[in-house]
Amino acid sequence: MAYASLGTTYHNLGEKELAAENTRRAFELRAKVSEREKFYIESHYHHFVTGDLEKAKEVYELWTQTYPRDSGPINNLGVVYQTLGQYEKTFENFRAVQLMTPNDAVGYSNMLVVLVNLNRVKEARAMAAEAAAKKIDSSGIRFDLYQLAFLQSDGAGMADQVSWAADRPGDDAVMLYYEADTAAYYGQLNKARDLSRQAVAAAERAGRPERAAGCQAAAGLREALFGNGAEAKRATMTALKSSNARDVQFVAALALGMVGDQGKAVEIANGLKSRFSQDTIVQFNYPPTIYAQAALNEGNPPRAIELLRAATPYELGLATSSNYSTYMYPVYVRGQAYLSALQGGPAAVEFQKIVNWPGVVSNEPIGALAHLGLARARAMNGETAEARTSYDKFLSLWKDADPDIPILIAAKAEYAKLK
Repeated sequence: MAYASLGTTYHNLGEKELAAENTRRAFELRAKVSEREKFYIESHYHHFVTGDLEKAKEVYELWTQTYPRDSGPINNLGVVYQTLGQYEKTFENFRAVQLMTPNDAVGYSNMLVVLVNLNRVKEARAMAAEAAAKKIDSSGIRFDLYQLAFLQSDGAGMADQVSWAADRPGDDAVMLYYEADTAAYYGQLNKARDLSRQAVAAAERAGRPERAAGCQAAAGLREALFGNGAEAKRATMTALKSSNARDVQFVAALALGMVGDQGKAVEIANGLKSRFSQDTIVQFNYPPTIYAQAALNEGNPPRAIELLRAATPYELGLATSSNYSTYMYPVYVRGQAYLSALQGGPAAVEFQKIVNWPGVVSNEPIGALAHLGLARARAMNGETAEARTSYDKFLSLWKDADPDIPILIAAKAEYAKLK
């Protein structure tokens, strides 16, 4: 995703603290500027400093009404809708921007990503072909093309994007991170570990410490999802020593919560709520998910389900504001909570949400694990044939998985009992 501003240029490069400080200073001086500049400063202050997306949305909407030919607020309004999970509105805004700036790489990148989100593969392919015909290219377009190729199970297409980024400092780290997620999606954890190490090293070489920490935290979350507690703690604690950024802290805390260190996870969640008291994603997505995971570990699934009610309006959104992804985790944790509460029907509904939104969850490991959750929910409901179908889907995705992964061993044992 890209935003039309100096502050957000820093933001996309992982220098979010610098972006926030610049925007904060501008906000304090906004009384001395023009009306258009005031719109710019106020919208960016709410969007990138406080994180209050509802207020940011209000200012962007007023800006677009006052200056309808300005593409910036329309674009950023689309980004807000995307973060909130309102993809049809995102599409409307991004399409309007592209019509205003038909040869802009940002416009093509934004259109590609929202078409992927909406699983509109044919249109995304046409958009990619149009950009290529115009010789319009960018890192954002390449990242989107990787996700489109993944959605199409196009290994060669993904490899092309990785090759493109190989000699581009910073971009190579993002592609290596994507490759690590893809390997993990298919249960190839040893390969994912190696790719994660390469991604971290590439980010450090490029001078992107926050991106490196994010890749490290994401590696810890994969380990937690697959049942490797010691590896999860090692990776997440390394990430936490390197960065106290919002997204890094969330990923690390969730991983720690999943492996039973709910004390540390809750401590981090409390810190996030305090530091980002107006941030929409923090208040309604990150801590509720962490608290719910802690409640689940403590044997209180009803409490976990209740805590996640706050996340419902935003649970489909692209919550993180960096190039690594942790989308739909409120849904995944809620599904696990319903399983723990022996409520197979509601659990199946949650895991089916993840299955139904492949362009949002993309190559995150929970995209594959959702099929296992759905299998367990259906088995719990006594829907044996349907459960077998879901187990078959998961085990097919993981046919080349490392055989010693705890969650795979459990899944095979469960499947055997259904026969």
